[in-house]
Amino acid sequence: MAVKNSLVQQPKKQTFSAYLTQDAVKNKINQIVGGKDGQRFITALVSAVSTNPALAECDHNTIFSAALLGEGLKLAPSPQLGQYYMVPFNDRKNHRTVATFVLGYKGYLQLAIRSGNYKKINVLAIKEGELKRYDPLNEEIEVVLIDDDEIREATPTIGYYAMFEYQNGFKKAMYWSKKKMMAHADRYSQAFSKDETTIKTKNGPIKKVSFADYEAGKFNPDDSWLYSSFWYKDFDGMAYKTMLRQLISKWGIMSIDMANAFERDETFSNDEGDFEYVSNVEIEPAAGSVIDVEGTVKEEEPPGDKTEPEADNKGNGAATEGFSQDEFFQQ
Repeated sequence: MAVKNSLVQQPKKQTFSAYLTQDAVKNKINQIVGGKDGQRFITALVSAVSTNPALAECDHNTIFSAALLGEGLKLAPSPQLGQYYMVPFNDRKNHRTVATFVLGYKGYLQLAIRSGNYKKINVLAIKEGELKRYDPLNEEIEVVLIDDDEIREATPTIGYYAMFEYQNGFKKAMYWSKKKMMAHADRYSQAFSKDETTIKTKNGPIKKVSFADYEAGKFNPDDSWLYSSFWYKDFDGMAYKTMLRQLISKWGIMSIDMANAFERDETFSNDEGDFEYVSNVEIEPAAGSVIDVEGTVKEEEPPGDKTEPEADNKGNGAATEGFSQDEFFQQ
């Protein structure tokens, strides 16, 4: 009787670097990016993928598509620059992990400046003691900024201000308190909680501290995985993106590049080549994180027990399809 070997060697998955050496991919790079900038594009892309193990596991075609979109907008994929990110999403419907193009707040600023429509555009945090008055009716703000940069950096943030001025003199400005921004994050991000809450896991319930306690360092370091969202890691950066999105999408002039970036932000390409929205939230990448495309809110689990990382969609369990552009921009 023949004995079957139970140890069947599985074919090794193609690396992303090897994927880029395919003739069809190289021809696409030469066609869209050009031979002169092709090597720069490849080097930057490989560097971005190598720094995020979860991204390396994505469908290579989706990584390439997201990067080509960023390149078409003349934005850099470097996470350090923060212009745009390629974020892994779990496409359970098609049993794959896909990379999605997510615009960073610095990318918003770059595209606005390049459009030539804006004489001024700014977004900044307002620190405790700086705000004297804000009139939302006339959009007039009175502040006295702290002169010493080190002292200002260490002073607690109480709100966020964003403004732009067109070349023709038209101005628009808005101010949100930090309390309002926290409520926004609590509403749209499943991974963020402004109040103390209890998370159900396979190992039993775990208490998740309030955001105020998190900022004060009053949480168990062993539970740090609960606070992996960039709403915890970089609340100000997320707030800046929210302010710019609110301001520009409602009142700003958008160039073709900017409109394209807004439309493709936080989307993935399906098998038919159409782009579908994955969420109606602002998302920043976290190393090793994968977002669920279908918007299903799963139980959060400790790292050792996870088979799929938690979703970052609080939008009432909303599916990815059915979002109009107006709804998307109400973030």
